[in-house]
Amino acid sequence: MHTLPRLGCISLLNQYYKSLSVKQITQIHSQLISNDLKQSPTIIAQLINGYCASSSSSSSSSSSSTTSSATNYARLIISQFYGHNNVRNPYILNVFIRCAPPTDSILAFSNWVSKSALNFDDFTYIYVLGACARRAKTLWEGFQIHCRVIKHGVLTNIMLQTTLVHFYVNSNAFEFANKVFDEMPERSVATWNSLIAGYCSRKEHAKDGLLLFLDMLVGDCGVMVNDTTLVCALSAVSRLGYLETGVGIHGYIIKTMRDAENDVYLGTGLVDMYAKCGCLDAALNMFTRMRCKNVMTWTAMVSGLAVHGKGKQALKLLNEMTESGIVPNSVTFTSLLFACSQAGLVKEGLFLFHEMKTKFCIVPLSYHYGCIVDLLGRAGHLDDAYEFIISEKVESDEVLWRSLLHACRVHNDIAMGEKVGKILMSKRDKNLVGYESIEDYVALSNICASAARWEDVAAVRDMINDKGMENKPAVSTVFRLG
Repeated sequence: MHTLPRLGCISLLNQYYKSLSVKQITQIHSQLISNDLKQSPTIIAQLINGYCASSSSSSSSSSSSTTSSATNYARLIISQFYGHNNVRNPYILNVFIRCAPPTDSILAFSNWVSKSALNFDDFTYIYVLGACARRAKTLWEGFQIHCRVIKHGVLTNIMLQTTLVHFYVNSNAFEFANKVFDEMPERSVATWNSLIAGYCSRKEHAKDGLLLFLDMLVGDCGVMVNDTTLVCALSAVSRLGYLETGVGIHGYIIKTMRDAENDVYLGTGLVDMYAKCGCLDAALNMFTRMRCKNVMTWTAMVSGLAVHGKGKQALKLLNEMTESGIVPNSVTFTSLLFACSQAGLVKEGLFLFHEMKTKFCIVPLSYHYGCIVDLLGRAGHLDDAYEFIISEKVESDEVLWRSLLHACRVHNDIAMGEKVGKILMSKRDKNLVGYESIEDYVALSNICASAARWEDVAAVRDMINDKGMENKPAVSTVFRLG
């Protein structure tokens, strides 16, 4: 890189930091050092932002070494800044925690806690709790941060309290999320949405999410529901299948003059809700009236058609989608392949799988392979399903083999069933015990029993006993009426 004037370096960082590589940022960094701008907090913050942005883009490209070097450069800048300056303001560290990948953010915060060199502010805790919320299995770390917040008496910021609710919800710790929520003297719409979204995203808590939505709607909470609240409520209705509630929410949207036909997120939520609640015509009507559609809208409609066994309509919708300029994504193809499987469209499904890889350059994931194995298995093409698993080199996926084993039993193919059953049993961990490891043996035993091969059934049962495995007992619930 040629020598750039000071303003040129700063302008590059401001405008193009998201698209610059680590090498390019290090070159700009060198120019800034040469121009003696290395101690300016604003410029240092921009450098850290650039390094973290290049780290994020590298991680999405699976380049772990580049990601590591980018964050290492950013950490080095922080250490040098605080080492050369008698500064206790956490501004520079806050920038790193906000921009870096979650793991790096949490580690950086932990390191500076042990040094006791900085006076952390509300933003420090907001950003590090946000990092914990984005990373799985960080409940213990979040607990410690929460305790530190209480100890230092800074739990008065509504943004910080809302972030705590969001963190606990993402960690599936709803008891703690509710406790923080209930103790808040003031709540914003973001606070309500954080808790409602957490409840509504899980089927087992979706009903509680709707009740909380109702409290917000009719209670004296001081805030009004917004589009995000309504989308969350519609997702809960979709999970529960409460059509009347969904229609009521739709009526509220119309009554409050929200134009769902122009709001892509509300419109998509309504399409998804009506389709999953069994009203396919209402979903299609809403979909047709929507003036703005994105890939989620099209995918929701394709998924609705798939669930209702409308495979050919779903494939037709794919053509309309591409003609409108919307590129299908991985989830769209999952719904399309599922539609083909439900409708028995073998040729169409195989062609679609090929198009997904070649035309749309989408790398197949386990559920795509599962849809094809299920498609071939339902149609009785068991040999083709077996060859598909081998040719695609996904033999290590036990779910695919179990799907094929089930198809063997349905179609009474004993020879293929034995072959697949032995493959599954050979993959079992020898140290794995308990009822979880018995399912493949039981399936093979049932296949042999369906062919009246009682000696083979006895042999499989002896293997089960020799390994000390136990079957999980069935449970039946009897309701007493009257």
